[in-house]
Parts: sequence; structure tokens; C-alpha cells
Amino acid sequence: MTQVTLNTLSREAEDITSAYTAAGGDASVLHNHGLSSLVISGNKVLSANATEGVVLEKKETEHGVDIKLTIKKGYKIPLPVHLCFGLVPKDGVQEINMDFVAEEDSAVELIAHCTFPNAEKVIHKMDAEMLIGKNASLKYTETHFHGPHGGIQVLPKAHIKIEEGGSYYTNFSLISGRVGYLEFDYDVDAEKDSICEMVTKVYGKADDKIKVLEKIALNGENARSVIKSRIAITDNAESVFRGITEGHAPRARGHVDCMEVIQGNAKAEAVPIVRVDNPLAKVTHEAAIGCVDKKEVETLMARGLEEDDAIDIIVKGMLA
Repeated sequence: MTQVTLNTLSREAEDITSAYTAAGGDASVLHNHGLSSLVISGNKVLSANATEGVVLEKKETEHGVDIKLTIKKGYKIPLPVHLCFGLVPKDGVQEINMDFVAEEDSAVELIAHCTFPNAEKVIHKMDAEMLIGKNASLKYTETHFHGPHGGIQVLPKAHIKIEEGGSYYTNFSLISGRVGYLEFDYDVDAEKDSICEMVTKVYGKADDKIKVLEKIALNGENARSVIKSRIAITDNAESVFRGITEGHAPRARGHVDCMEVIQGNAKAEAVPIVRVDNPLAKVTHEAAIGCVDKKEVETLMARGLEEDDAIDIIVKGMLA
């Protein structure tokens, strides 16, 4: 490898590390060999580290990286696996294809930070297949940090299968910077005695466009799930939420909870959908769309804040 290439990679590593820190990540974890981690900038793997019980395979492609991440049978990974995906330049495409398997009786927490600080014409696509094995557990937290321009398309798509006794908890957060265009599409099949909890938090501004589709099929006896969505939009932003839960088995229990806050000329649509074809299953829902509480805004303005700043604090508190 030439010195020019090494210098380029070094600069890219510095840039993505700075962006990772801005996204709320602790950059020191990416250099700790006692932790599993993966850093991807565009279509380059800048660093990768796997610890005992974690098998990490990666392949660079034209526009991104193919990843296979396996947690081996019986391993309870004591510390989180840290993932950093990003694109520092103003334009470009990043495609992440992930094949994730948590084998039987394993447990792991994944913490992902996705950062696009300068995006003016960027596409970030993520296509994932996830298998949570029998009695296995996965907690997945994904935090996005975007710049102020709104010139980004974020297109995450995932199919998750949770086998008997498995559990899957996910928290997706996009509240820093402009959303741009978000099209979120997650589909879950939950088997006997499994647990699924999905939380999505998004803050749209200017002319951001937000589309969230989450679907859980409770296929096994005593499977349980919660879909929880919190979306705030202001200015001329638009959002559409679809939360679908299907009860197909005895004693399956599911709930869809969506709340949206709008200000200015924003337009929001929230549609919780429940379907049941087993008389012993039960699925419930609740939905609300409204504005920020006027009294809370006035209280903060009385303390010296401008109205927009007061609203911003209230909304971010709701999304925290």
C-alpha cells in the first residue's frame, strides 16, 4: 500500500472519528481491542475487531460493505458491539448489507452510530436480515447524526425473525440535524414465547419527509410485542407512520403506540393497524397527533427563551 493511500485512509479515519463523536459516540471504544467494533466510511472498512464469541466477516463492494455478524451459540457478550457507519463528503452512496445471526442461547447489545455531517446529495441504504435464535437476545440501538442541509436519503430495511424464547429490542433515533428523506421499513416474525419491542424517534424540520413502516407478526403462542413511535415535525415537514401488529396464535399480545407532534405547516398521518385471526390473541393500539403544549412554551419563554428555542427543547425532551 502506497504512502499516499495510507495518508488518505488516515485522514478518512480522522474525519469519520470526528463525525462519530459528533453523533454522540465515544471514539475511544473504536480503538479498544477488548471490544468488538466495526468502522465503515463510505465503502471502506477502516477498522474491524472481533472478540471471543463474535464472528465478523466483511466485504467491500462498489458503494458499500457486505457484513456477516454472528454471535456464537451460548455466548453472552459482556460489553456492547460498536458499529460506526458514515459518509463525510457532501455527496455519495453508502449501501450496507447486513446478515446478523444471534445463535441459540446467546446475548448481545449492538450500538450503531450513523453520521453524515455534510450531506447535500447522499444516499444511505441499509438492508438487513436478522435471526434471533432460540432463547437468544439482541438489543440494537441506532443513532443518526445529520448535518443542516437535509440533502440525504436514509433507506433502512430489515427482516427480523425471532425464534422460540428469543427477544429483540430496537431503538432508532434521528433527532440531530435535518432528516432529509427517511423511509424506514422493518418487518418482524415472532415465534413462541418471544418478545419484540421497537421504538422509533424522529424529529423533522423544514421540508423533511418521513415514512415509517413497522410490522410485527405474532406467529407463536404467547409471543409479545410493542411498537412505539414518537415523531415530531415542524415548518413544512411531512410524516406518515404505519404500525402493524398481527396476532396469529393463542395468548399472543401486542400493542401499537404512536404519538406525533406538529408545528407550523407540518402534516402528519398516523395509522396503527391491528389484525387478529386467533380468538385467544389480543392486540391493542393508541394514536395521537397534536401540537406542543402552549403553557410549557410560555413557561420557557418567560425564562428568556425565544419561542422556536422553547419548542425545540420541549420536542427534544419528548424524544429523549
